[in-house]
Amino acid sequence: MNVSSVSFVMRAAARRLIAANNGTHRRLTRTRAVYKSTLASAAAVAGSPSSSLLTTAAHPLQQYDFLISSGTLRPDTHQRRIIQLLQSFYVNVLSYAPPPVPSAAPSASSLLSRIFTRTATPEPDAPPQTAPKGLYLYGDVGTGKTMLMDLFYHSLPPTIARKRRVHFHAFMIDVHKRVHAAKAQMGAHDGGDPILPVARDLASEAYVLCFDEFQVTDIADAMILRRLFENLLRYGVVMIITSNRHPDELYKNGIQRSSFIPAIDLLKSYFQITNLDSGTDYRRIPRALSHVYYSPLTPENRAEIDKLFNSLTTPLTSSSSSPLADPVVANRPLTTFGRTIHVPLSTSHVARFTFDELCARPLSAADYLEITRIFGTIFVTDVPKLDIGRKDVARRFITFIDACYESRTKLFISSEVPIFQIFSDDGASANGQLSDHMRSVMDDLGLPPEIVGASAMFTGEEEIFAFARACSRLVQMGSKEWAETGGHDTTWSDY
Repeated sequence: MNVSSVSFVMRAAARRLIAANNGTHRRLTRTRAVYKSTLASAAAVAGSPSSSLLTTAAHPLQQYDFLISSGTLRPDTHQRRIIQLLQSFYVNVLSYAPPPVPSAAPSASSLLSRIFTRTATPEPDAPPQTAPKGLYLYGDVGTGKTMLMDLFYHSLPPTIARKRRVHFHAFMIDVHKRVHAAKAQMGAHDGGDPILPVARDLASEAYVLCFDEFQVTDIADAMILRRLFENLLRYGVVMIITSNRHPDELYKNGIQRSSFIPAIDLLKSYFQITNLDSGTDYRRIPRALSHVYYSPLTPENRAEIDKLFNSLTTPLTSSSSSPLADPVVANRPLTTFGRTIHVPLSTSHVARFTFDELCARPLSAADYLEITRIFGTIFVTDVPKLDIGRKDVARRFITFIDACYESRTKLFISSEVPIFQIFSDDGASANGQLSDHMRSVMDDLGLPPEIVGASAMFTGEEEIFAFARACSRLVQMGSKEWAETGGHDTTWSDY
């Protein structure tokens, strides 16, 4: 992959992470932690499966009933209707035998053979008639979309090995990398379709795909998705998608949206579209705050951060003569997209940065995703109050917060002002008042404006949403539930 290709992918990833303007989800952290620990016992409590298709793993409806009876979830008739929908889809998936994915033919020497991608077996011209219709679950933030999809995914028996559950941002980063690799293999002047081999490879790896937070905010994604989904369906891939928007609302004001309309029609034709909104907002269930944020930058707070870091890492020296298994390492190298970044202090699971080390350097969304993928706990110290003069740094911090949220990273921060207010200029916009759009966004996120204020450094619709969403996520990542359940050791693998 050349330098310009890498730059393109990273810029696209950054735009997707900071420019999402269609709402965000609030994951039910308590539910996910308890669900993981009780999954094995759920099947036994619920009784024997009622269908010969089921394995020893509890099916979605059994698991949901167990979570209700254990007090982990609250009864919700609307949510039960969605679970029953998932149950039907689950049974259909278990009885589904996907067709074999055609393998690519050996490369030929003729120009014509290289232009048109050929396979050893005929390419299907339509989705198999036996394939279950996909599910497209959409709704406002706080409706439990992620929890419901995860409940389905983790109920699939081990016999279904070709499955994948992935956040849509991470999926598209992966797709862009594969597309560039396919173009490089075809050659600059070949003119072949790079989407076809990418779809073929993805279908070979998984015929059950679960996408969380599907959204389209980038022209590069919009141009790829129609061809990609079209080919995945032809290869017999079945999908569950969660989103904040109905398909008709996707990429609504995007550049060249007319080119994306066929993708919307495809979703409406091959997916069952279901609205999750029920009037219950799970974001507004009170959460106790945990002490993970420290301000102002006093010697006492610095000492507390040091104490926390030392308690979560292996000391550099030990009275024991045994070698230390996981010592703190200075300047640990990480490689992302062929270049190396250095982590100032880290063990294999815990990392520590100053704010300038993390955000004053030209790091990208791909870098932050790699950092949060590797380290389940991250310390960020000496976060200053930001102003218009450091807008680029503020954007990087927002991108970092999004990466932490998606990876369920446990976060500890020391800051000059309360962390929710580092972007704030006392709630003033250009005319001294919160804009109507800012008020609307904060209300949508369940975020009291008086807690975080507003910021004149963010003006565009997408910037305002990214700012408010980052503050909202910081509030959630400061909760007791997040502190108890965050970190890679207590979360499910998404990839």
